[in-house]
Amino acid sequence: MQVVAEGWLVLELTNSAFLVGLVATLESLPILLLTLYGGVVADRVDKRRALLFLQSAMLVQSLVLTLLTATHHISVGWLMGLVTVLGSLAAFEVPIRQSFMMEMVGREDLVNAIALNSSIFNLSRIIGPVIAGGLLAGLGSAVCFGANTLSFLAVIVAFLRMRPPFAGSSGGVREEEPTFRQGVEYALRRREPRALLSLAATLGVFGLAAALAMLPVYARNVLGLGPGGYGGLMAAVGIGAGAGAITMAALGHRLDRRRLIGTMTLLFSVSLAASTLHSSFALAAGGLASAGFGSVLAAISTNTLLQVDAPDHLRGRVMGFYSFVVLGLAPLGSLQAGWVSEHFGVRVSFLVGAAICAVAALLFELRSSGRPAAG
Repeated sequence: MQVVAEGWLVLELTNSAFLVGLVATLESLPILLLTLYGGVVADRVDKRRALLFLQSAMLVQSLVLTLLTATHHISVGWLMGLVTVLGSLAAFEVPIRQSFMMEMVGREDLVNAIALNSSIFNLSRIIGPVIAGGLLAGLGSAVCFGANTLSFLAVIVAFLRMRPPFAGSSGGVREEEPTFRQGVEYALRRREPRALLSLAATLGVFGLAAALAMLPVYARNVLGLGPGGYGGLMAAVGIGAGAGAITMAALGHRLDRRRLIGTMTLLFSVSLAASTLHSSFALAAGGLASAGFGSVLAAISTNTLLQVDAPDHLRGRVMGFYSFVVLGLAPLGSLQAGWVSEHFGVRVSFLVGAAICAVAALLFELRSSGRPAAG
């Protein structure tokens, strides 16, 4: 709901596609700058306690945004500052939470845990935008931001109810403090994680996140929709992504995850490109749902392979790198998508992203050919 409301609020305040992309960029920029260190922190701290602190700080940020919007004191400048704060907190929260998943459930159940986690996330992508579209039209952005504020209370209560020790906890004592250099050497000098992270980086800049940043522009300028229609398109992405996550949860152990990454990235690219070739809401929603399906299956497969292959003492740093390329590079994606949309139109922006992702998928397939299948 907050993502939908933020994009629409910027468009209402400025009528600028570039500023829509810039606000999305500022929310992701701290992840670019800080998340690699966040991965080092993830390997040093009590993850549950750290997540409790970070989620509480996010609640405060959301509350300030709600109050400013409700009292009509919100401006693009305030919004830029607040999303930067949120991005700074997320730079530490995301790698800690990602690596905490293995600690919670253990290696054997990791693929199901990642897939179910993605299912829950994408269920919110279905429900949230539909509710947000109606609330935006009837009550405004402040109500969407307020609902997001309240949601943090549920997250905090959930963490408080968890009790260690967890199933996947190593329980060992570290002989030395984790260092950033160890993570760099593992992630960039080994061929397998390097190939996975390279494709994830391309998708981070030109993939689904860049398309979603421009979705309010696409909804209004191409399809002639209001906030309700924009929410419907976001929900379509969530439906496709949720279906992909459920598919992975059910069939993940039977699939060759490495091959699935390339195939699903190609599906995403074709679907995104197809959604630009008409002005029909139904066809656009179908194309975006298919794009969400492919994108999520590729992302879950990449996440799982990286976590399973990573040594226990390096997992936080590996997930820091993954968060860096998926979320931290999103500012570049939002900026390029906003610039291309401003100068050549949002359809061209979607086509450029789809073409680059397709080429990256084919290169990944070529590099992966001849390797043993990843179960």
